[in-house]
Amino acid sequence: MLQLRPGCECCDKDLPPDSAEARICSFEWNFCASCATNVLAGKCPNRGGEPVVRPRRSANKLANSPPSMERVHKPA
Repeated sequence: MLQLRPGCECCDKDLPPDSAEARICSFEWNFCASCATNVLAGKCPNRGGEPVVRPRRSANKLANSPPSMERVHKPA
């Protein structure tokens, strides 16, 4: 199951589970759309993956499959 982390790992912007702004790479690093495009130029700085639109988890599924509470912030 994907780790839907609560914030952008670049700028720390909030990314709720239903955010259309969330991006995720194949190694599950989470970014906002702005950072993925403008700061990272479409390449994950951690392992070189491609940030793509993160799937949204519907509200009725969140009770049994909650998003991650782990907040990771690596501005560099």
